[in-house]
Amino acid sequence: MRIGDAAAAAGTTPRALRFYEQRGLLPAPGRTASGQRQYGPGDVARVRLIRDLLAAGFTVADLRGLAPRLHQLVDRPAPRCVPEPGGVVARRLAALDAEIDRLTQLRERLTLRLAGQPSGSDA
Repeated sequence: MRIGDAAAAAGTTPRALRFYEQRGLLPAPGRTASGQRQYGPGDVARVRLIRDLLAAGFTVADLRGLAPRLHQLVDRPAPRCVPEPGGVVARRLAALDAEIDRLTQLRERLTLRLAGQPSGSDA
């Protein structure tokens, strides 16, 4: 299928497919005799997985490191994933936890300030 059809099937845009290809997340597709990109069902499944992982909080850089193994998740989706210590999933979880902590502290300071109390950073 052509890029527009593949993008529609994956729930995205042709521009996103080209972007994923440029960033190394999606292998270069085959080409027709006229040079148009040609995608198959496996490519569409991979793009759906990429979109799901990005929506789950991974970055393009995170996925670039996983790109050689993304086909394994497409072919055999794991019902459970135990993060490898120091791996990309563990690092992403740690970054999310740190951001949650930062936002929680910010919310607490703002709540105190709105209540007319010193927020601890007003010293």
